[in-house]
Amino acid sequence: MKKVSLSGSSRENVGKKDTKALKRAGRLPCVVYGGEKQTHFSVIRLDLRKIVFTSDVFEIELDIDGEKRQVVIKELQFHPVSDAIVHVDFLEISDDKILKLKLPVHVTGSSIGVKNGGRLMVPFRKLTLKGFPSAFPDDVEIDVTKLRIGDKIRVGDIKLKGVKILEPKDSVVVLIKTARDIIEDEVEEEEGEEGEEGEEGAEGAEGKAEGGDKGAKEGGDKGAKEGGDKGKKPAES
Repeated sequence: MKKVSLSGSSRENVGKKDTKALKRAGRLPCVVYGGEKQTHFSVIRLDLRKIVFTSDVFEIELDIDGEKRQVVIKELQFHPVSDAIVHVDFLEISDDKILKLKLPVHVTGSSIGVKNGGRLMVPFRKLTLKGFPSAFPDDVEIDVTKLRIGDKIRVGDIKLKGVKILEPKDSVVVLIKTARDIIEDEVEEEEGEEGEEGEEGAEGAEGKAEGGDKGAKEGGDKGAKEGGDKGKKPAES
């Protein structure tokens, strides 16, 4: 993993009043756990932007009042309205402890299939890896140069040294799909909706036709009967 440094200051109080004071000072409340002790601290909000607002995952050397720990970001809490970060949870890591973490998928190369009119699809933007921290790569790199239209790369096709991908082996991570397939998928969905409406319309028209035939038949039979009865009456003298 890529490495960065971050400085923090320990917190004596963890109540709402202290949290508001940190916010006014441009700092964020944080906690680090997973080691021998859980520590509450704060960091400068702007210092965290370079770590959070990126697709990269970092191993962070966290310095809290001179005490250094190796950590990763475990969870971010956001404000429900403004989407601003309000709290950060860090997890302490060590080289002898198994770690489970999501890493971004990085596609490299120019696919033969894309050159021939296909479209690159990446259903998984991140994959969950398990292993020792020292074995984690910066990202899951996938070379698509040799992929033709219709080709796929599944989890089971990806080989990483020292770490295991936890998603199912048959899950498709990358595929090259033809533009025609994409259009046909959209058309099939539209035809499915129109087909349902067409069936309903056909049923209504058929019902009307049956009603018209029935009415015409009943009217004809009635007219013929009345005409016949009238013709059979004797003429008055």
